[in-house]
Amino acid sequence: MTEGNFVDYVKIHVASGKGGKGSAHLRREKYIPKGGPDGGDGGRGGHVILRANKNMWTLYHLKFKRHYKAGHGGAGGKQTSTGADGEDVYIEVPLGTVVKNTDTGEILRELMEHGDELILAKGGKGGLGNSHFKSATRQTPRYAQPGMEGEEGNFTLEMKVLADVGLVGFPNAGKSTLLSVVTAAKPKIANYEFTTLKPNLGIVEYRDYQTFVMADIPGIIEGAAEGKGLGHYFLRHIERNSTLLFLIPADANDIKKQYEILLDELRRYNPEMLDKDRLIAISKSDMLDEELKAELKAELDGEFKEIPYLFFSSVAQQGLMELKDKLWEMLNDKADH
Repeated sequence: MTEGNFVDYVKIHVASGKGGKGSAHLRREKYIPKGGPDGGDGGRGGHVILRANKNMWTLYHLKFKRHYKAGHGGAGGKQTSTGADGEDVYIEVPLGTVVKNTDTGEILRELMEHGDELILAKGGKGGLGNSHFKSATRQTPRYAQPGMEGEEGNFTLEMKVLADVGLVGFPNAGKSTLLSVVTAAKPKIANYEFTTLKPNLGIVEYRDYQTFVMADIPGIIEGAAEGKGLGHYFLRHIERNSTLLFLIPADANDIKKQYEILLDELRRYNPEMLDKDRLIAISKSDMLDEELKAELKAELDGEFKEIPYLFFSSVAQQGLMELKDKLWEMLNDKADH
């Protein structure tokens, strides 16, 4: 998925169809010169409906078409025949799409399951035909109801990436490089902060053709929870991941301090983030010789008693299988609970 095709925020305008008007027809046949009213009802206007689709990864297809209008209901006919309903319009979106009313800011719903539907604008009701208005004193009503107007509205669609593993780390910690070697994703890789401006999703192929999804998310910086840098844009995506992989480079001045800053940003953004499984991966560890690695291990064993950690190097292709094994084990432990 190229960066340009990953769109996770879009505003749309929708309008449902107007209801068809009822018919004021009076029955007129050869041997029944003064038949009663037989006007049918108008059809309802078409709805505009959002539908979740598990085969979609992005809101890219909505980038160029922002206006959606459903069909109008047909008018009622004679012999109490009802008009046709207006054509419904379906807008397909990926799982994890949050729907907001743009004008009020109210969150309406989050579409999580394949096939979930949400009617954004209901079609107008069709008008009643004159056959409904007949009474003992009014034998031949010559009027019928017009159809009701449809609804209109502005909506904001925001997508939270549904990945199994979210990569968390400071800019330039090696997240994009890891993603490029364990998945088929082709993220931009450069030695400057904020190379990854959009989440990159990659399918990690595991043993026996099994797979899981990994997302490299824009690098966090201190102050992200206050919206500094790409703060909220980035943190929104981590909410959906079931396991967080903290990436800290082996040449960091203080590995534990980096981890604590990252953790604190997540805590301030949403304390529930701390309920997720965590794994610390020390990247760029091909820079360490055995002696340095042993020293670092002794230090980390004292500091990370609760949280598993491991060493790997994307460039030297070291420790990648162990990393996948550990993530797979964590994901499947979670699935079993």
